[in-house]
Amino acid sequence: MRALRLASAVVAVAGIGIAGYLTAVHYGGGEPVCAIAHGCAVVQQSEYAELAGVPVALLGLIGYAGILVTLLRDDCAARGATALLSLMGAGFSGWLTYVEVVRLDAICIWCVGSALCMLLLAVLSSVRMLAPEPPIIVET
Repeated sequence: MRALRLASAVVAVAGIGIAGYLTAVHYGGGEPVCAIAHGCAVVQQSEYAELAGVPVALLGLIGYAGILVTLLRDDCAARGATALLSLMGAGFSGWLTYVEVVRLDAICIWCVGSALCMLLLAVLSSVRMLAPEPPIIVET
């Protein structure tokens, strides 16, 4: 269980780095560095880059931070919160990936990285949530 928590924390920190970078680029008005010609700029400047006026990169940053906070504890409620946030994030990332490929005909490598982080977090948190509790040993 501890290893799953640690792995989740590492992935969440990576996600914070990606989402933080994209949030800074959004508010800085620049274009993200991109290995694929113009894909990142197309995605970052599209109508889909914001939801109700909030940059989706900022939503991702908040989501990753929330996941990291839930990893501070290792009880049933915290595991459930981690799984819920991760699964919601993975679902939203899946939709955004669909938008990139089908509607925008562009790929943002940063967005792909973030989607992979969320997918990995969803898997790790689901395994952690479904894993049996270790027995509690009470010394008498």
